[in-house]
Amino acid sequence: KMDDDNDDIPQLSSHTLAALQEFYLEQQQREGMKTSQEFNQYSIGSIEEDWQLSQFWYSDETASCLAKEAVVAAGEGGRIACVSAPSVYQKLKELDGKDFSVCILEYDKRFSVYGEEFIFYDYNQPLNLPENLLPHSFDIVIADPPYLSEECLQKTAETIKYLTKGKILLCTGAVMEEQAAKHLGVKICKFIPKHSRNLANEFRCYVNYASGLD
Repeated sequence: KMDDDNDDIPQLSSHTLAALQEFYLEQQQREGMKTSQEFNQYSIGSIEEDWQLSQFWYSDETASCLAKEAVVAAGEGGRIACVSAPSVYQKLKELDGKDFSVCILEYDKRFSVYGEEFIFYDYNQPLNLPENLLPHSFDIVIADPPYLSEECLQKTAETIKYLTKGKILLCTGAVMEEQAAKHLGVKICKFIPKHSRNLANEFRCYVNYASGLD
């Protein structure tokens, strides 16, 4: 009987099918956004997370809060450096402030779409920086070391201390509190940063100045 032949074809469950359709629809919308005039190259998620690089973007609310804190801390005409914290950089660009400047130090070269403000950065070579990045030339440095290890924090700390005039805003795991104090002299804040996807590790902010995050 010919009718029985169809029984062997595996059928996707309606749930799986719906999930697939949603995924493809999201992709189509994203591609459509990229080609439309309305696409905001600075919106969080315009460059997708690469988990192999330990990338996890902040929620929009957290990125806004950190960006606004940086602007206040930097002061009028301030210079802000975002070290391995691209979603804060994107939010700062969205604020489109005329009275501060910002640059992004990042390993992921996809962020080079941001032009001259992008500086390639590998925490394994913490002081391998362009000559035009003068020591102590930033009013505040915001950093989010990619890995929860003392080695990564210690090397990133070298970069932070080289760049900042004094103020430091560090985002890392709660488990790094002692190491953060040891290498950067920063204290934990009451403000709890959130990510667009929930992480297994508790995340916190640390500062070495009187901030608005308490």
